[in-house]
Amino acid sequence: MKPFEQLVADHGPTVLRVCRAVLGPGPDADDAWSEAFLSALRAYPELPWDANHEAWLVTIAHRKAIDVVRRRARTPVPTDQLPESPSLLGIPGNDDDELRQAVAALPLRQREAVALHYLAGLPYAEAAELTGSTTAAVRRAAADGMAKLRAFYRRGQQPAADVAAPDASEGAIR
Repeated sequence: MKPFEQLVADHGPTVLRVCRAVLGPGPDADDAWSEAFLSALRAYPELPWDANHEAWLVTIAHRKAIDVVRRRARTPVPTDQLPESPSLLGIPGNDDDELRQAVAALPLRQREAVALHYLAGLPYAEAAELTGSTTAAVRRAAADGMAKLRAFYRRGQQPAADVAAPDASEGAIR
């Protein structure tokens, strides 16, 4: 097996090109390159002797670069100016009132599933645990609830009671 230093010399430029292709030139690409080779160094002793080293290194580099892209997406963007008026999102009595009424008109099981999964961001398994149900039942109730909400908005926002009539899926959650 080649010394690791030889792999860096042979494939370093290719790995850097991959990082720069994903991230653009700059320090993020350089950092992804370094992280890729650090990860590769840790895993190199277990790598089969006949493995395609370049493909292996490029895969690691691509994943490290994607991690940087994901990190960037979660990083808040500072601003010098604040908006002139505060956002009304999530504040009772604003424009979301129709949506809130449509969600409130859903059967209890669907309302719980939609709130826990889509609004709180919990996985179906955790939502099932909180409601004392099964994962499949919560998944079904959430899908049915979202279908009713979509139908509500497709129909030109008819009264929520017309859209959210009880159905067979309500009893299936527990």
